[in-house]
Amino acid sequence: MGDDGAGRNHLYNNHQVFDLSIDVLPHVPHGSSKCYDDDGRLKRSGTVWTASAHIITAVIGSGVLSLAWATAQLGWVAGPIVMLMFSFVTYYTSALLAACYRSGDPVDGKRNYTYMDAVRSNLGGFKVKICGWVQYLNLFGVAIGYTIASSISMMAIKRSNCFHASGSGGKNPCHMNSNPYMIAFGVAEIIFSQIPDFDQLWWLSIVAAVMSFTYSTIGLGLGIAKVAETGKIRGSLTGISVGTVTQTQKIWRSFQALGDIAFAYSYSLILIEIQDTLRAPPAESKTMKKATMISVAVTTFFYMLCGCMGYAAFGDLSSGNLLTGFGFYNPFWLLDIANAAIVIHLVGAYQVYCQPLFAFVEKTAAEKFPDIDFITKDIKIPIPGFRPYNLNLFRLVWRTVFVIITTVISMLLPFFNDIVGLLGALGFWPLTVYFPVEMYISQKKILKWSTRWLCLQILSIACLIITIAAAAGSIAGVVLDLKSFKPFSTAY
Repeated sequence: MGDDGAGRNHLYNNHQVFDLSIDVLPHVPHGSSKCYDDDGRLKRSGTVWTASAHIITAVIGSGVLSLAWATAQLGWVAGPIVMLMFSFVTYYTSALLAACYRSGDPVDGKRNYTYMDAVRSNLGGFKVKICGWVQYLNLFGVAIGYTIASSISMMAIKRSNCFHASGSGGKNPCHMNSNPYMIAFGVAEIIFSQIPDFDQLWWLSIVAAVMSFTYSTIGLGLGIAKVAETGKIRGSLTGISVGTVTQTQKIWRSFQALGDIAFAYSYSLILIEIQDTLRAPPAESKTMKKATMISVAVTTFFYMLCGCMGYAAFGDLSSGNLLTGFGFYNPFWLLDIANAAIVIHLVGAYQVYCQPLFAFVEKTAAEKFPDIDFITKDIKIPIPGFRPYNLNLFRLVWRTVFVIITTVISMLLPFFNDIVGLLGALGFWPLTVYFPVEMYISQKKILKWSTRWLCLQILSIACLIITIAAAAGSIAGVVLDLKSFKPFSTAY
């Protein structure tokens, strides 16, 4: 799996195309070259497995850790049903979206390199701008969410070791500040963000996907052990009881739980970009549907296990972050491994989510200012034993500034759970449901008011209602958090 990706570069970023000049990349007719694809870019070499690794890296993110909390709000009946429902909606709409990668013919049609390109080809007009804003703001928000999540996991390691060192008397409250951990994560991201494009991220995605399985399995194992130890399955059919929380809180929290589950499945905002790394034949949409099926099935299996076992172990007391909610008990070294795996996974996931945003800004800058060397020129830096690294000054400066901004905002807003719910809600309907459905209707020329058209619109409206409810629940949570919050002084 590793070798087929080595040294690939399909020139995702336009500044490299400018640098190589037009005569080096002639238009190559379909299937007539071993080195180039039908659009004149270097041959793509992604497979169903690299695509699945990208998706799993993006999907089984920190969202999995809030699932026990989400299940606790909804209960044993609604919790698993909502998870299965979102998995089906994600698979179905992702299949619709995968069909939009090429306009016209699914094998030889014009390629759409990004989500915005797909919307431009199929819908056009003002919708393109809306799609761009929603997609890139969401990617920006994900970067902030992941920075906060990584700092929580790093602090969990430090605290569990601190508790362990101070003994069971618990004399030392082990308070600490999250800022240094966010800065450390930011420094790591500045380095990794210099990987030029999505195609060269394959190895980081595979490492990250392995890590996500590692911590999900540990969380699951600890949940099972806790159930075995207490000998009873906690929780109730209807979720957290009124009394533990007020009636209003119960409603808001249920809405927020919907947002958390929606976020735990959403990857449509980078689906087209992942599809653009796939080799053909077979047709990219076929490979992508297969990768989506594998990823959503694996993800749902893990989610059901982690969400349900976490709820069974802790019942109403399930924490917003499963691993930090284990109370830093023994085996503390196992929790340390799980939290370290989360941090490594988040380093990779941050890059998978940010690459489309990086590429968009760099491509736009190169189109606006084609004559400025700072933006378009690559400096070749020789690396002994490897191919020379193309250093682009604009990429270096812009990506570094981006990481610094996300890190500073993370320090300002360190309440992870509510932000996750809000992001999930805001991105879910437009990107996972509305645009794929509308593009599919436009592409297949489905008649208005036909049965198929009505079914698709009902799906879209139902998801819109869920989105509004989840966003309202998360905003209520953020408002509560802001009441007891001081910027930059986040001691846990």
